[in-house]
Amino acid sequence: MSCWMPGCPALSMCRGLATLPITCLERAKDLKSRLGILLHKPELGHRTGTPSKLQLGSRRRNSSQEVLEWRESFDQLLKSKSGVTAFHTFLKTEFSEENLDFWLACEDFKKTRSKTKLASKANRIFEEFVQSEAPREVNIDHETREITRKNLSGATSACFNEAQAKTRTLMEKDSYPRFLKSASYQDMTKQATSRGISKRSHT
Repeated sequence: MSCWMPGCPALSMCRGLATLPITCLERAKDLKSRLGILLHKPELGHRTGTPSKLQLGSRRRNSSQEVLEWRESFDQLLKSKSGVTAFHTFLKTEFSEENLDFWLACEDFKKTRSKTKLASKANRIFEEFVQSEAPREVNIDHETREITRKNLSGATSACFNEAQAKTRTLMEKDSYPRFLKSASYQDMTKQATSRGISKRSHT
């Protein structure tokens, strides 16, 4: 180990810090202090992933806008991850979350590319949601149930299309309007609206 300060002789590690001239130790402390200041600069924190106030404000605005968009159409609700979560929570209070779970399972099923997995997933979904007296049986008519059963013999990504469409229509016509009138959604829209008013008053 050697010291770069003028007049400071080369020192070996074994002599220890105690033998270093005071000027070397002071310079080392000064460098450590400067490094500490640099590491705590806000812009460096931002680069390493710490969200800025601007980012957090933007997220809140986006989230508020999303909440208000859910009432525009059932499609808008289903496009939003947080909307699906809020709707699922509401359906649990009505003991009908199996309808949304079935719809989501069908959406995931359509993305399956392996024929082997397609067949096994199709049977699992049918047994859980579609067959008569299934553990989480969805409310579809007998004819749709039978069509879906026949589709399983040559399972394709479209084999649940009819049953999924019926379940979606049921949620849109029945559960969705009640969700929009629910206390939980009304509270969310009030918060979203108040954030919007607050934002406008500060601009």
